[in-house]
Amino acid sequence: MPDLTVHIVDDDPDILQSLTFMLGGDGIRTTTHETAEGFLQALPQLEPGCVLLDLKLGMDDGLEVQRRLLDSGNAMPVVVMTGHGSVPSAVTAMKLGAIDFIQKPFGKADLMAALDLARKQLESRDEGSQDEAAARRLLDRLSPRERQVVDGLAHGQPNKNIAYDLGISPRTVEIHRANAMRKLEAKTLPEMLHIAFQAGIMAK
Repeated sequence: MPDLTVHIVDDDPDILQSLTFMLGGDGIRTTTHETAEGFLQALPQLEPGCVLLDLKLGMDDGLEVQRRLLDSGNAMPVVVMTGHGSVPSAVTAMKLGAIDFIQKPFGKADLMAALDLARKQLESRDEGSQDEAAARRLLDRLSPRERQVVDGLAHGQPNKNIAYDLGISPRTVEIHRANAMRKLEAKTLPEMLHIAFQAGIMAK
């Protein structure tokens, strides 16, 4: 897991030092932040990774950090750390998008398992982004009229409805459809629709 960067947010310097040492021993890069505000101010300069977030940050609230991450559109996976008796807060954190929570004091195995979940989510997200980009590149091959036909098909319209909306004949729609499938390298209509959906054209 050395390719993962972990941003640790905790108001206890001893915990920050301990976690940095523990993760550094496995080659995992870390940044440390003692306050919620300090972390949020540094956020634009931080490299992508995951957030290891304490729910009780002195006068600050870890849940508020999560809310502000969501509001800013930042999608880094969050693993929350919580003390005994704070499970309801941890559940709220999960509802806000945290991928896991670990109770203090925790062992290295629990920490690494949670961070492994974060790494897998990042990898899955990257693959999804690559798939979307590849699908968009394929759609860019289409002529404007072919794109209109694919849009209609992706929204569940039959050929005759597409023809009516575009002011062309159903036969012409079929020709554009065949040309679009060839350019998209799709052998079947479901394959073509899968590419359209990956590119962000959503069925109604």
